[in-house]
Amino acid sequence: MRLDNLQKPAGSTKNRKRVGRGPGSGHGRYSGKGSKGARARAGFQYKPWHEGGQMPLVRRVPKRGFRPVDRTEYQVVNVEDLARKFAQGGEITPGELKKQRLIKSINKPVKILGTGELKVSLSLKVHAASKIAMEKITAAGGKVEILS
Repeated sequence: MRLDNLQKPAGSTKNRKRVGRGPGSGHGRYSGKGSKGARARAGFQYKPWHEGGQMPLVRRVPKRGFRPVDRTEYQVVNVEDLARKFAQGGEITPGELKKQRLIKSINKPVKILGTGELKVSLSLKVHAASKIAMEKITAAGGKVEILS
């Protein structure tokens, strides 16, 4: 065996289909595209989401719910979390809540909710608080200041 007489194995390569080369070629006249319609035109390409006559996936799947575009997404902290993490008379800001790992980001607004009991007096500066949370904080001798 020498390099100058190597050959490809039989059947390993095929000649490409030469269309539009007359009736004798077997691929003349319409060049395998049939007659008329979008598929017969040059440059035609199915879009990836095309499903023929079948009801498209985006229309088959049920739609549920609605999320308003201008919705404010609050980071929630409960009264019981404040009681667990903070001592008597502390002033609590979003920065302090972040240090205690009660919120993930100081860039998102914070809302205090009223789950649990509070026995310590705390001064809070937050973006929002529920009515029950405010009642519990003021009953314990604290105050809530709403940030804009």
